[in-house]
Amino acid sequence: MVQGKWFAPGEDLSTVLPVRTAVFGRGADDLDALSWNALVFQDGIPAGAGRIWWEDGAYRLGDIGVLGSFRGQKLGDLLLRLLLFKAQSHAAKEVRLQCPRALTGFFARLGLKEESVSPSGFVEMMIPGSEIDLDTCRHCPKASCPNRK
Repeated sequence: MVQGKWFAPGEDLSTVLPVRTAVFGRGADDLDALSWNALVFQDGIPAGAGRIWWEDGAYRLGDIGVLGSFRGQKLGDLLLRLLLFKAQSHAAKEVRLQCPRALTGFFARLGLKEESVSPSGFVEMMIPGSEIDLDTCRHCPKASCPNRK
């Protein structure tokens, strides 16, 4: 069973940090006091994490990752949707993130667009809050699906 859990800024992140450390090689930092963290569990086991925080007039997404043994199960997609839903529910004017070039396609599927590339090679992506669309059926190519209206 897949489950998600939110951790408010300042909450104990002892179940989130091992995932972040395993995926990104870093643990706690100064952003933790400002961030909402999402943790996804697969059969009760922490499998993926991500976070969102407010910075310079925009919501920022970061450290979105899934442990290697849980990849390919759409948990990263769920994490991204949870984070975008959090931004949308807080009336975000825009949502931004930086990611490696190889991951831009993953984020583009939900509407984030490339804006610039940093000197370190990371791509800055953005989506206006008004364009966040979490409806999975709207863009589905299955015309005969009974969920489609």
